[in-house]
Amino acid sequence: MAFSQEKQPEILDSVVVAGNRAGVKTPVSHTTIGREAIKASAPNSSLPLLLGLQPSVVATTESGSGLGYTRLSVRGSDATRTNVTLNGVAINDAESQEVFWVNIPSLTTFLESVQLQRGVGTSVNGPGAFGASINMQTSFTAPKPYGGAELSYGSYNTVISSIGAGTGLLPGGFSFDFRYSHNSTDGYIRNGKGKLNSVFASAGYMKGNNSFKIIYIMGDQHTGITWEGISREMLETDRRSNPAGAYYDAAGNVHYYDNETDNYTQHYVQGFYSHQFSNGLLWVNTLNYTKGSGYYENYKADAKFSKYGLQPQTVGEKVYKRSDVIVQQAMDNEYYVASSTIKYHSFGVRANGGVSYSYYDGLHYGDVIWAMYDENLPDKYTWYKNTGDKWEASAFARGEVDFGRFTAFADLQYRHVDMKMAGPDKDFASLEYHKGYDFFNPKAGVSFTPDKGNMFYASLAVGHKEPSRSDIKEAVKSSVGNGIKAERMLDWEIGYRLSLPKFALGLNFYFMEYKDQLVATGKLSDVGYEIKENVPESYRRGIELTAGWQPLVWLGLEGNFTVSMNKIKQYTAWVDVIDSEWNLIRQDAETYENTDLTMSPAAIGMAMATFTPWKGFSLGVNGKYVGKQYYDNTSCEERSLPAYFVVGANASYSFKMVTLSVYAHNILNNKYVSNAWVYRAKADDGPDPYTEEGFFPQATANFVVKMAINF
Repeated sequence: MAFSQEKQPEILDSVVVAGNRAGVKTPVSHTTIGREAIKASAPNSSLPLLLGLQPSVVATTESGSGLGYTRLSVRGSDATRTNVTLNGVAINDAESQEVFWVNIPSLTTFLESVQLQRGVGTSVNGPGAFGASINMQTSFTAPKPYGGAELSYGSYNTVISSIGAGTGLLPGGFSFDFRYSHNSTDGYIRNGKGKLNSVFASAGYMKGNNSFKIIYIMGDQHTGITWEGISREMLETDRRSNPAGAYYDAAGNVHYYDNETDNYTQHYVQGFYSHQFSNGLLWVNTLNYTKGSGYYENYKADAKFSKYGLQPQTVGEKVYKRSDVIVQQAMDNEYYVASSTIKYHSFGVRANGGVSYSYYDGLHYGDVIWAMYDENLPDKYTWYKNTGDKWEASAFARGEVDFGRFTAFADLQYRHVDMKMAGPDKDFASLEYHKGYDFFNPKAGVSFTPDKGNMFYASLAVGHKEPSRSDIKEAVKSSVGNGIKAERMLDWEIGYRLSLPKFALGLNFYFMEYKDQLVATGKLSDVGYEIKENVPESYRRGIELTAGWQPLVWLGLEGNFTVSMNKIKQYTAWVDVIDSEWNLIRQDAETYENTDLTMSPAAIGMAMATFTPWKGFSLGVNGKYVGKQYYDNTSCEERSLPAYFVVGANASYSFKMVTLSVYAHNILNNKYVSNAWVYRAKADDGPDPYTEEGFFPQATANFVVKMAINF
């Protein structure tokens, strides 16, 4: 069952990331999902959707369906606060601190296991977790040769195919694995189209106490832009609409630019060397190189030439100050990581420590590639170019020691982060910035196991988070970049776990107390840039309950439920005051006490039943409940999303080498919205406020079928 802790086999090929994971006695709230559960998930589900049924998790998509941009939050903490590692290497974008899952299509097809830790969790090489961490491990070396292929088809013309093969462990100690996937979809939302490809390849060598492995992962995605959301009016009349790429002809008819797209290609190369000194001491060394490049392309109607640093264009005898244009905003980056970890496990002591260094080199630039009124523009006119560099060095040491029925846990991490930006942004404002951060993140806890089935635990952890590029960019333009503080969190966890042969129960209390959490307030600088502000005190406090029961051999039941309070103790929102020509006159302050944090539901729950009446056949039904969410920090009912409950089902039948599966999502046809944004302003000479909103409706009832052949 998904709530149980799966023991990882202790072979050299499988312990590359073992040092980063919580164990059975570690006083950290976590869930581990194994290979069989990953393989059984819907083929159109990215990892956030796969984790969507886990405790305190809310998953959302931009395009309304599984392929494309997807995100998850854990306990209300968004993706920028979730540390994600692949084989022990942090894959969060160094600047945004988010993982863009669409850039690694079909990731779940080559994963061995995933561990989700809630809260600060255990230390890793690289960025510290600040709300949750996701630890992923790619497939182990198979003992024997294998091969397989999968083909899926689903709603919205979704086609997913993959092939894979491996040699298994050859007599000389070598092994080779390869997998290729291709996905395409029209998407639920207009322009939610996608064409995605991925490659996974590995070559390994194991001999005696030594193991070498090289892994290559390529992700290539071309998706329609869906990040604008739709208006409240369109949500009522055409919830599948999307304003991206809209423009009008001379007669006033609306058209949509066909290539309003996001395009990105990413390459990972990872190398590992492991040496087993003795039965209890293991040394793991890792090198990683990531290359990413891409752009998004937009049609801009009636844009000012001056916005792109261009002079008015003369065509014939007429001078044009405005024109429809097509622009590409691009990025090109490289990411290097080197780490070394020692793990010791013997005589009731489980200890590990490591050091890591990483460097990120990013380039951002924008090109005008077409203009309706073009006197003599180059094929690609670059109107801005800036760079972002980030260096990070970290070290951690962690240990668990058994004292009879007690286990003591201690974990220390030090991080040094150095961030630098240079060059003009797309509005020609300078991004000159250079700042370093030093963080110390201690953690300690204890667990008590009075008998085999019961465990009590408590822990205290400190986490820090540096501002992201988007956090500091506008502040830098306003000359207050150095005024933005790093965030700090104190995380208390107290829990109980019961594990019996046919019943499991977990109860966890968490208290995540923030200092200087960065939030959007709408405040503008004196030169008109929106800047985030640190709020002195905020918190997330809740109770997580998980349970599983197998009353019959053919029936399994499980569920989880979280209730929480997610508050800012004192919050000031700034609202624009404008004149009739939309010129900003001033900003008015609105102060709120003990207000709710944005997109942080007070209740999240899941229930699931699995039936296996005979060998080879299984049927599952699940329901996910997400409580009301506010999409700004004011706790205003008018700016909230209603609670929703979504039901899904799946069935599979295996015979010989073939498995047929059917997955149905949102079978009750619930028309719900999972995410939204808002901008507010008010007129200086009138009481009526102006509100602009973007909503992200999710797909109604939809399905996908899969045929898998394995040999």
